[in-house]
Amino acid sequence: MAESGASPLPPTPPAHSPLFRAERFIWLTARVLEQRLFAYHFLNGGPDPVETALDAYRNEDGGYGHALEPDLRGPLSQPLHAGHALRVLDAIGRCGGQRVERVCRYLTAVSTADGALPAVLPGQRGYPAAPFVPVVDDPPSELLATGPVVGLLHRNEVWHAWLFRATDYCWQAIEDLEKSHPYEIEAAVAFLDTVPDRSRAEATADRLGRLVRDQRLAALDPERLGTYPVAPGYAPREHHFPHDFARSPDSLARAWFTDEEMSRSLDFLTAEQEADGGWPIRWGQWAPAAALEARPVVTIEALQTLRAYGRFVG
Repeated sequence: MAESGASPLPPTPPAHSPLFRAERFIWLTARVLEQRLFAYHFLNGGPDPVETALDAYRNEDGGYGHALEPDLRGPLSQPLHAGHALRVLDAIGRCGGQRVERVCRYLTAVSTADGALPAVLPGQRGYPAAPFVPVVDDPPSELLATGPVVGLLHRNEVWHAWLFRATDYCWQAIEDLEKSHPYEIEAAVAFLDTVPDRSRAEATADRLGRLVRDQRLAALDPERLGTYPVAPGYAPREHHFPHDFARSPDSLARAWFTDEEMSRSLDFLTAEQEADGGWPIRWGQWAPAAALEARPVVTIEALQTLRAYGRFVG
């Protein structure tokens, strides 16, 4: 019997359904934050417990640390942690008000001279970090860090002075792309999907789609992965698929792929669910805790993508 005042429980999914198996995996392995997020997305949970869990990662400077992004360990605030926090706030409809004003002040303080974000600040040196996340003394601006943050703020109609130069930076960085890699393209899509100038975004996305296909950045046939290159510095199985670029049918990147290509991609994503109910991480595994904490994040993302494309109801 549900406790008085508790949210009504949703129908229990079939015992062998992807959602049921994923739920067991989440309760077994996930941090409190991902447990609360899973409950919010799939079990009629409320947003307040998610925000409470997220607050544990917030620092006095308005940024976030404490391995919120699992591949960066230690207490210090980092731009990649801030981006992760904004994704959580966006997911629960809380990406606004004083909480985001604090984040924007932090973003302003850590931006480079061109008004954009580096991926990792040099203070990370001395704390554990993934070997594929370089820590340098004078880090440059990165579309990888800036694009998703700017996109989320535009999506939520946030107004802040920091956005003006950061938006200009993203436009220029994307228009300058001649050779890229999947994570950078995903960051560009996160920006283009929500930036207010829709006609410019559509034209830019069309060019990016041709670049993705010309440079074979998306594995279009999961049964022939050996014929698709993996980007330099990526792990051997770190391929990216159409669903990684177009996480919902509304994304501009959806137009890059045929219905057949997207169907194969979603079939592959469905089949990737492992025996324990979670989805694997494809990037390099460098520490047990980082991998353990990342898999629930990836699992929730996979479920959201499958649901966005109507692969299950939950």
